[in-house]
Amino acid sequence: MTQPLPRVAFIGTGGTMASLGRDTLDIQDYSVLGQVMGAAEIMARVPELARVAEVFPRPYSAVISSRIGFKDWKALAEECHRAVAEIPGLAGIVIGHGTSTMEETAYALSLGLKIDIPVVMVGSQRPASGLSSDMPMNLLNAVRVAGHPDSRGMGVMLLLNDEIHAAREVTKTSTWRMQTFRTPDFGLLGHADADRVAFYRRPARRTAPETEFDLRAMESLPRVDITYAYADSDGTAVRAFIAAGAKGIVSAGFAPGNPTPWEAEALAEAVKQGVTVVQSCRVGSGRVVQGSKMAEQGILAADNLNPQKARILLAFALTRTQDPAEITRIFATY
Repeated sequence: MTQPLPRVAFIGTGGTMASLGRDTLDIQDYSVLGQVMGAAEIMARVPELARVAEVFPRPYSAVISSRIGFKDWKALAEECHRAVAEIPGLAGIVIGHGTSTMEETAYALSLGLKIDIPVVMVGSQRPASGLSSDMPMNLLNAVRVAGHPDSRGMGVMLLLNDEIHAAREVTKTSTWRMQTFRTPDFGLLGHADADRVAFYRRPARRTAPETEFDLRAMESLPRVDITYAYADSDGTAVRAFIAAGAKGIVSAGFAPGNPTPWEAEALAEAVKQGVTVVQSCRVGSGRVVQGSKMAEQGILAADNLNPQKARILLAFALTRTQDPAEITRIFATY
């Protein structure tokens, strides 16, 4: 007997995958036109979706991904929960998203969703109207992954270029190339190949829905800023962040995880003023370890989270506690 197709919701937020350019060769300057399709319009360009799943388009505002932040994370969490409540037997959710901040939205949702079905973030490097656009295959594969039984328990994932990545570790690494998303150190979770969806590992850190955070219950996030280490950086940015009311600061330091001496002084002063400081690293790979000097100054370690994701986790943590020991536990858990 033929098995029924899985039911998958598709939430389209805009981005390159929803964009239309002047013609098929307009694959870089298309965004100035402002022609952005909704979820149903995107689906109409990929009729093959009907062969792999019963897909339900969910309306959402078209948002340039460089503008996406907490308000959209909360709204997307609420929309995911509505989809589960309104579509009986829903197997998974796909969220179309611009690639600029996709990794950050993915990680925020992986921390703050309370649904137990897979959520797959998807985008494209070329607009839907572009010659050899990657949008159709990316969307098709995202739907396949979202509806696949092996995706259960994987939390939030990201799919581009046939590759399945975990929200916590994936990052964008190239401006224009199709293989832009990479997972340093650990590699991808699996592939969406023509014959099957194949997984090879599972995320080890805790992920949605088994977390202590709920995006729907949050009214706002405390201000957390990132200061970037470079030769001669003197702590001016740190002092400006303190003046602006930052509750937390993430230092994107040199490898293996340290700023300049002058910035270190400013960060230590920030801790004395009640600001939580987490040391990350600008190279995007490897762990930062809390050494004796960091411990003496009250600066915490970001583990292997890149600065943008350490910022998200610190902001989430600060909604619950300012205790350094508890924040250290949270960074070791997620």
